[in-house]
Amino acid sequence: MSISRVDDADLVARAREGDHAAFTALVARHQSAVHRAALSAVGSAADADDVAQEAFLLAYQRLRSFRGEASFKTWLLTITWNQAMNHRRRAGRWWNRFVSVDADDRDLFETMPLASGESTPEELAAAGQLRSEIRSAIAALPPKLRDALLLAQTGDYSYEEIGAMVKAPIGTIKWRVSEARRLVRRQLETRGHLGDPERVALRRP
Repeated sequence: MSISRVDDADLVARAREGDHAAFTALVARHQSAVHRAALSAVGSAADADDVAQEAFLLAYQRLRSFRGEASFKTWLLTITWNQAMNHRRRAGRWWNRFVSVDADDRDLFETMPLASGESTPEELAAAGQLRSEIRSAIAALPPKLRDALLLAQTGDYSYEEIGAMVKAPIGTIKWRVSEARRLVRRQLETRGHLGDPERVALRRP
């Protein structure tokens, strides 16, 4: 059977027995989710790469402690988030979120449309201003709301997985995401960007 068809539990069992190809398969399978979680926390692609590498190394070292009480993905994401928090504390600052809002990037917001190939210079300038305002609104959120929003908006994680990462109940995560969206929309409204409610849609995972 192709290793790509083997489920995580079997790959973990093989990796525990010294099968390096099995752990490599786990890395390949979850690398994107791990990197996006790290990026949500630290805001820099280079820092996210470092956090992801640390997380996979720790996961490999701790593989025998994995009890299967949650999915391997959830366990791995929890390790990733803890490493990202350590990274934040070591740096002693909060990262600025220079996030893209282009629809093709599956980032925080869908724009309908911010700009098209036939946009005028004025429309392109307005789209750039909106992106800047979204970044500012997100940066102004309290950290717990910002974390929940950034993780939820990737579309990669369930509320259960986010809750496991940040150690909060599912209901709390749902509230944080909802409140973060409300605060961001309020900021955009006060700056005149949401006169047309269809212009910017907050993605609901």
